[in-house]
Amino acid sequence: MVLFALGAVIMRGAGCVINDLWDRDLDKMVERTRGRPIASGAVLPKQALVFLATLLLFGLLILLQFNMTTILLGLLSLPLITTYPLMKRITWWPQAFLGLTFNFGALMGYSAIYGSVDAAALLLYISGFFWTIAYDTIYAHQDKDDDIMAGIKSTARLFNEESKFWVRGFYGLSAISLLVCFIVKYMQENTETVPYVTLILFGVSLLYLGRIMAQWKPDIQESSLKSFKANYIFGLIIFCAILGL
Repeated sequence: MVLFALGAVIMRGAGCVINDLWDRDLDKMVERTRGRPIASGAVLPKQALVFLATLLLFGLLILLQFNMTTILLGLLSLPLITTYPLMKRITWWPQAFLGLTFNFGALMGYSAIYGSVDAAALLLYISGFFWTIAYDTIYAHQDKDDDIMAGIKSTARLFNEESKFWVRGFYGLSAISLLVCFIVKYMQENTETVPYVTLILFGVSLLYLGRIMAQWKPDIQESSLKSFKANYIFGLIIFCAILGL
């Protein structure tokens, strides 16, 4: 868990550097992002590349501590990390591509423990995929007006006034996938002990998602940011639910 925590911070950092390098011209056109280090000129692209190389080196050193399946999954995620920032230029679904990229940790963490990827791991990955589309659509609503001017595509622009309907749907698909994941894993463990703690926390997580949706006002930037940040509480609840299996 310590290695994965360090790896997550390092690779999220690397992903942010890659994103800011690709988007340094677009970021200047969006109010919320024009102050980012590369876009503002505080950090030169050459300096960012040196920092990126350093992060990737440390990330590789951590990755090499795991088994071959996990190493291969880590390497497989690199093309996704590198090309994700381009998706907002060519598709209305960059949030889906982010979901494919961000949730590789579910597959890698599972394979690090069990040495392979099975149905439970794939269901966890699918759940994270839909969750990412939901919360990143909320996040994208902050920049919707600027994105129109800059020509940036997103599910927030695609769904527009129907965003709440779609986000609820993605949250629902995430919850269903997660519940099936729990059931599959419970059956794999072949135990007669019912994981009541997991089921209770899962129910709590659903109530919390309902609270997020009730409070979210897509047309208010501050509300979108607050609702986006609230997803980390949902993540913590699910983390505790998984520990209860």
